[in-house]
Amino acid sequence: MVRIKRGTISLKRRRNILKQTKGFKWGRKSKERLATEALLHAYTHSFHDRRKKKGNFRRLWNIKINAGTRLAGLSYHTFIHQLKQKNIKLDRKILALLAEHYPETFAALIHASANL
Repeated sequence: MVRIKRGTISLKRRRNILKQTKGFKWGRKSKERLATEALLHAYTHSFHDRRKKKGNFRRLWNIKINAGTRLAGLSYHTFIHQLKQKNIKLDRKILALLAEHYPETFAALIHASANL
């Protein structure tokens, strides 16, 4: 029977792991066992933080909207309540963009939500 050499597969796997741990500290970038352990932790953190990122952005949007509404003498929750009452369906991402980059439009929106 012909001898089967399997070194290429394991070498490819090792190189892939070490390529992914580039930039890690100490032996976690060069030793296979430490690198696989580090990658397992890194994968879980990246998974959880991709979920956390959505909440972080929503918090940031709320802060920007609140800052824009405070200039008009309103609070965030009254402004959102007025928008819901008037059936103005803009999400917080768009409202934050308007408050930050287009304050005149945002002021008109505040006026429209209060007076309709």
